[in-house]
Amino acid sequence: MAKLTQSSTTKMFTTRMAVSLFAAMILTGLPAVSWAQPSAEEIARLGKDLTPMGAIKAGNADGTIPSWEGGITTPPEDYKPDDHHPDPYADDEILFTINKGNMADYADKLSAGHKAMLEAYDSFYLNVYPTHRSASAPQRIYDASINNTATAKLTESGNGVTGATNSVPFPIPSSGLEAIWNHILRWRGVTTARHFSQAAPNRNGDYTLVKFYDEFNMQYAKEGMTEEQLNNVILQFKQAVLAPPRLAGGILLVHETLDQFKEPRKAWLYNPGQRRVRRAPNVAFDNPGTASDGMRTTDQYDMFTGSPERYNWELIGRKEIYVPYNSYKLHSDSLKYDDILKPLHINPEHLRYELHRVWVVDATLKDNTRHIYKRRTFYIDEDSWQILLVDQYDNRDQLWRVSEGHVINYYEMPLLWTTLEVHTDLQAGRYLAFGLDNEDKMYEFGFERSAADYTPSALRRDGRR
Repeated sequence: MAKLTQSSTTKMFTTRMAVSLFAAMILTGLPAVSWAQPSAEEIARLGKDLTPMGAIKAGNADGTIPSWEGGITTPPEDYKPDDHHPDPYADDEILFTINKGNMADYADKLSAGHKAMLEAYDSFYLNVYPTHRSASAPQRIYDASINNTATAKLTESGNGVTGATNSVPFPIPSSGLEAIWNHILRWRGVTTARHFSQAAPNRNGDYTLVKFYDEFNMQYAKEGMTEEQLNNVILQFKQAVLAPPRLAGGILLVHETLDQFKEPRKAWLYNPGQRRVRRAPNVAFDNPGTASDGMRTTDQYDMFTGSPERYNWELIGRKEIYVPYNSYKLHSDSLKYDDILKPLHINPEHLRYELHRVWVVDATLKDNTRHIYKRRTFYIDEDSWQILLVDQYDNRDQLWRVSEGHVINYYEMPLLWTTLEVHTDLQAGRYLAFGLDNEDKMYEFGFERSAADYTPSALRRDGRR
């Protein structure tokens, strides 16, 4: 990896490296110690030279990254509810294109995964557009982020968080573990439903669509929620497979926990053939994702989800790189899935990359622990804590899979989230496109749900309807 630029915040991070050493003691089984809280002076920077999410508010020195001015706060005039979101940056022109022939000129701003994709595929390229720091959230989420900074801490095991609700717990992170918990607990609305499709094309481009219905009840994000009221459950999640017929009818129910050491994730599956609900203890870690043809692990859902317990997490620092961002063109309902799904990788013609500052977090598998990925490098958006890129390595230390989170601002909320996740397998010459929504209905936010709608008995009723 290229040497990181030392910003004032990065320098602050280096003065707090002792905290990471304390974290390593916990994660390797040595006696637990207290996690350091940011100082009052550090916290006072939030909302000033740092955004409420802890990003550097100012642009970069050469002006290629602008300052953050609040992101998108209102929908464009031509937006109507239930629309696929009109592109607020449709008039932007491509600044330049990075391909195999010129990638050396941009190497210091490319992830290892993107370098490998450019090297492997003559047909892959990155169209780079002007940078827009469009990430935004409601004011109460910003207020919660600032408030959490003074009270949030990791549990002794590191596999949980206490002292935080509603927003990211560690806008000024001192460890990789804190940074990954920011992604897990970031703002994604309260209730969300989405219809979407998934495809894992063969090397020749042939594919079968798998259709899903997902529903989220983000208890952690509910206004006025307290840690006690959570009862250790961050969110409840249901996923139904709608097609093809051979897979249709199965429903997954998940209760995700805030302290994964105290109580691991709970999951149940409704089996349509048996018409029964059973506990599903293997919905975690590197077990295959639903109907993914082995192209995605369970913990790659939402770029990373679940317990971080199997890895040692190192916070490398901030770095400026080209990442997928403001992917409204890819999101458009003017595209068909055939326009996007091509052999070897998705069609780069419809992709948008911008230069953004990201937090780089390196995760290495703990000794005496198993996972198909020995090492994972995460590139996390400083403005939203959304993971944008992941490089995944096999047990031979070879780069294996490259994950991209193509994001937009769902400005009716507002929130920044993926419109498509793509997991490219460099060794198999295949990929998984997860979240295709161009030919499906748009996300629904803000409907009424309660915890009673996400019980095993409710799952049984859903399956028999």
